[in-house]
Amino acid sequence: MRSVTFQVPGKPQGKARARTYYNSAAGKHVSHTPDNTVLYENLIKDQFLNHAGGFYLERGTPAVLRIVARFLPPKSTAKKKQKQMLEGEILPLKKPDMDNIVKVVADALNGVAYHDDTQIVLVSAKKAYSAMEGLDITVEEYSGGR
Repeated sequence: MRSVTFQVPGKPQGKARARTYYNSAAGKHVSHTPDNTVLYENLIKDQFLNHAGGFYLERGTPAVLRIVARFLPPKSTAKKKQKQMLEGEILPLKKPDMDNIVKVVADALNGVAYHDDTQIVLVSAKKAYSAMEGLDITVEEYSGGR
C-alpha cells in the first residue's frame, strides 16, 4: 500500500467560508476565499510535496485520508489537568470544527496528492492535546477493509 505521512507545524486551522459579494463593476457576484485559508492550504501543499517523493494517486484510484489535529493545552490550565490533556484523558472540544480541518486538508491536496478529493473514500480524523501543535497527515491508497 502506497502512502505518505507528513506534518504541518502550527495551530490547526479549518477551512473558512468563501465570501461572496456583488461586484458592481463586473455586474456579477464574486466569491473570494479568505487569504489565511489560501496561505494555510499552500503550507499543507508544500509540506506534502517535501515528503511525497513522487507519490500521486491517479484519477480513479481510491484514497484514504488520516488526520490528527494536535492542540496545545491552555496555559492557564492547572498542571494536573494539563497532564490529563496530554495523556488523552481530556480531549479538545473547541474550534476549529473537525469537518473544517478535513476540508482544508482535502482541498489543499487536490491536484498534488490525488487528482481530485472525490477520490477520498475513507477519512479518519481526531483532535488531541499535545506538547507541540500541528497536523499529522497520512494520504494512502485505499486497499479495502477499514
